[in-house]
Amino acid sequence: MMQTAPTPLTLLTMEDYLLYDDGTDTCYELVNGELVEMPVESQGNISIAKYLLFELAKYVPIAWVALGTEIEVTGRRATSRLPDLMVHSQESHAALMGAKRAIILRDMPPPNLVIEVVSPGTENRDRDYRYKHTEYAARGITEYWIIDPEMQQMTICLWVNGQYEDTIYSGDTTIASTVIPGFGLSAAQILAFSLN
Repeated sequence: MMQTAPTPLTLLTMEDYLLYDDGTDTCYELVNGELVEMPVESQGNISIAKYLLFELAKYVPIAWVALGTEIEVTGRRATSRLPDLMVHSQESHAALMGAKRAIILRDMPPPNLVIEVVSPGTENRDRDYRYKHTEYAARGITEYWIIDPEMQQMTICLWVNGQYEDTIYSGDTTIASTVIPGFGLSAAQILAFSLN
C-alpha cells in the first residue's frame, strides 16, 4: 500500500511509518514522528562500512552482520534509526527471521553492536554523538561505535549499568570490544578507508 508524503503537521506512528512508501528510493529515519531524509553517504563512509562488514564476518556469522536494518528506539514520539551497520545478537537475528521488513521493533531483543559512520556537518555530528548515543543506550545495545572520519577517531561506547562509558581511539591503538573479542584492528586501519 503506497501512502503520500505526510503534511508537515502530520506526525506518523510506527505503524504509519512501516506502511509508508513515497515511491522513491529515498532513505528516511523516523524521528519523533517526523520523516527525516537521510543524507547521501560519501564514498569514504561506504568504504568504511564495507570494510567492517567483511572484517566483522571473521568473528561472527555473516548473517548476523547487517546493512540496512532499522531499529526502533525511544523518543518523544515514534522513532526509528537506520545505522550504517549492526551486529545482531542471536536473539535479535532470530526475531527478524521471516519478517517482511528488516526493522528491530521495541518488543524485540536489541542487537549486540550498532555502528554509525559520521557524515560531515554539525547536524550529523549532533545526531550520532548526542541523540543516537542516548537512544541506543536506552535500548540496552551492548556497544555503539561512532566512527568519525573528519576527526580521525572512533568512540567505542560500552553499555554499563544503563548508560554508555565512552573510550576514544585514534592512531594505532587496537580497539577493545566486548562484543567482538579478539578484534585486532586500530582506528587508523579502519579510518584509512575513508581516504581511499
